[in-house]
Amino acid sequence: QVQLVESGGGLVQAGGSLRLSCSASGRLFSINAMGWYRQAPGKQRELVARITSGGNINYVDSVKGRFTISRDNAKNTVYLQMNSLKPEDTAVYYCNLRQRIMQSEYEYWGQGTQVTVSS
Repeated sequence: QVQLVESGGGLVQAGGSLRLSCSASGRLFSINAMGWYRQAPGKQRELVARITSGGNINYVDSVKGRFTISRDNAKNTVYLQMNSLKPEDTAVYYCNLRQRIMQSEYEYWGQGTQVTVSS
């Protein structure tokens, strides 16, 4: 099985910055993509940012220009640099990994890390 461990969440003031990290370990074969989702109380989980094995990157519109996703392939680690944080960014952030095993795709989730932005 695959384990995803997140770190870097916390409490910050509006306009501040946080850097989230997610390290993957376990039965890793061929990673298709790693990314970050978030879920606020009363809302559905949404994709925040994702980077594929080929380097393609997607962001949700609300974070474009403020968040940056990056990866360290040698360490199977993905990062999310969050700048100019807003109270609306408050949510539990989840790391996500998709990998291919014998032409099938599997998906894994981290435990989540809380990000709270005060006004």
